[in-house]
Amino acid sequence: MTIRTAQPADLTALRAVADAALTLDSGAAALVDRLAAPPAGRRWTALATGGLSGDLTGVVFASLSGRDPSVGHIDLLAVHPAAQGAGRGRALVEAAEEWLRAEGARMARFAGNPPCYAWPGIDVRYTPAACLAERLGYTLDTTAWNMTADLSTADLSTEDDIARLADAKVAVISAPTGERGEVAEFVRRHWNDTWAWEAENGTGCHYAVRDGEILGFAAWGSRPAWFGPMGSAPAARGLGIGRVLLRRCLADMRTAGLTEAQIGWVGPLRFYSRAVAARAERVFWLYSRALGDGPPGGG
Repeated sequence: MTIRTAQPADLTALRAVADAALTLDSGAAALVDRLAAPPAGRRWTALATGGLSGDLTGVVFASLSGRDPSVGHIDLLAVHPAAQGAGRGRALVEAAEEWLRAEGARMARFAGNPPCYAWPGIDVRYTPAACLAERLGYTLDTTAWNMTADLSTADLSTEDDIARLADAKVAVISAPTGERGEVAEFVRRHWNDTWAWEAENGTGCHYAVRDGEILGFAAWGSRPAWFGPMGSAPAARGLGIGRVLLRRCLADMRTAGLTEAQIGWVGPLRFYSRAVAARAERVFWLYSRALGDGPPGGG
């Protein structure tokens, strides 16, 4: 079995593999594109099975954490259905681990590497992937979940809230791509570089401002069909800007032709349930294992 570093010319074939294998993700090809264009400075690789680009049957993306370079991530694993059952998935993961080990990683995680990642972890419905992780010696660390908002039925009206905020001298503004430096700096100051990158590089972004001071923001599209991140500064507490920012973003997503939105890596279930009738749906298992000197034994 040949495993090699994927090249830019392989992207079309890698998209096709992801689309065929990742049947729970309608934007699987876009996930490949996103992972192939990570933030500047990220150390990452894409490894593929097969010969020339048109013959590729599997792919794995791996990267080092920007926060702790001793931690590596298995970002995406996909094997074409026609090629499954022949050990390609295991071989790809082991090759990714070898690359991570050579780059200095001492731990590998099946978990999202913010800010540019495919999922928080392994979707529990991709059961063979979870079985493979456990067979390779990974242990379950924690669970994360997404919520889904039905954009065809959700109430996304904001007129009354916008008027109420205007009375409080708060304006809600859309920030076009390329004009989000001030918003990104606000996000970086109150949260972290990860959220700042997502706000700056997402498809859409809205923010609230009063007397020249940014109070909160919300973004969408840093991953296909996903909403987030979103946050409000302490000075915005009690103003109710979160619901407005959320609905403005989801309205953009609906205008873009999306029928549902994934609200990723959710904390406050009640807020999203009340604001847009979102439901908890996708559940992810986050796994890790110490890399040591080589792959574990066993079948």
